Amino acid sequence: MINPTEVNFLIRLLDDPDAEVYEHVHKKLLSFGNEAIEYLESAFEQAFDPIQQERIANLVHEIQFGIVKNDLKLWYQGGAFDLLQGILIINRYQYPDLDEQRVVNQIEAIKRDIWIQMMNEASPVEQVKLMNHVFYSIHGFSGNTTNHRDPQNSYISQVLESKKGNQISLAIIYSIIAQKLDIPVYGVNLPQHFILAYLDESRETEFEGGILFYINAFNKGFIFGRRDVDMFLKQLNLQFDKQFYEPCANADIIKRVLRNLISAYEHLGSSDKVDELNELLAILGK
Repeated sequence: MINPTEVNFLIRLLDDPDAEVYEHVHKKLLSFGNEAIEYLESAFEQAFDPIQQERIANLVHEIQFGIVKNDLKLWYQGGAFDLLQGILIINRYQYPDLDEQRVVNQIEAIKRDIWIQMMNEASPVEQVKLMNHVFYSIHGFSGNTTNHRDPQNSYISQVLESKKGNQISLAIIYSIIAQKLDIPVYGVNLPQHFILAYLDESRETEFEGGILFYINAFNKGFIFGRRDVDMFLKQLNLQFDKQFYEPCANADIIKRVLRNLISAYEHLGSSDKVDELNELLAILGK
C-alpha cells in the first residue's frame, strides 16, 4: 500500500523548476505503478498550471504503457493461447480505463444468438452461413471501406460499438465467437489480406492440412476455396508458401494488428504512438 500523504506531496513537486528534483519525483511516482494513477488523475483535475498538468498526463500514460508492455510480455511468454486476452491488451494501449467485461459481454451476446439457432447436425458450410446471418445481417457488422486507415478499426472495443472494422479486427471477433461455439475457424496470415480457415482436423490427410474452405470476414463471411488463394497469390507475383494457406499463431495475429496500427498512426503523423507500438511489436519478436 502506498502512503497517500507522500504521493500527494510528490505530485505537488512535479512542476518544480529544478530538473534534478523533477527527475527524482518522476522516478519515485513511476515506481508506485498503477496505485498512483487515481492520485495523479485527481491532482490533474485540480491543477491549474499547464506544466504540472502536462507532466501528470505524461506520467499517467507512462505508467499505463508500462502495464500494457508487461501484460503483453506475460501473455506472449505464457504461450499466447487466448486471442481475446491478446487483443484486449492492445485495446488497453488506447483505452486503459475501458470496462473490459463489456467487451466480453458483447461477444457472449453474439455467440448466444448464434447458439440458439445452431442445429446439432449442421454441416460446416451451414454453420458458417448461420454465423454470417447473425454476425452480418442481425448484428450489422461490416468492413469499414470508407475509412479503412482509421486506427479505431483495430481496437476491438470500438469495432464492437461501431460494427465497422478492418479485415483483421472483424476476423478476430468472428474466429473468437466461432471457437467459443466449437466451430474450428482460425486466422490465416495471407499477404495484404487476413482471412479465416475452417479446419477439420479429423480429415487432415484427406484435404490440404484439413482445411475445408476459407472465409473472408471483411466481405460478409464469403466462403471460397484454395484455388482462389492460389489465384490471389499469383496476382501478387508471390511464390507458394505454406504459411499463406494454414492457420497462424495468435502472436502473429497480434503482430499484424500492431503493424496495422503503426501504419495508421504513421499516416496521421503520430510519431510518439508509432515508437510505442514498435516497442510492443518488439516484445512479440518482430
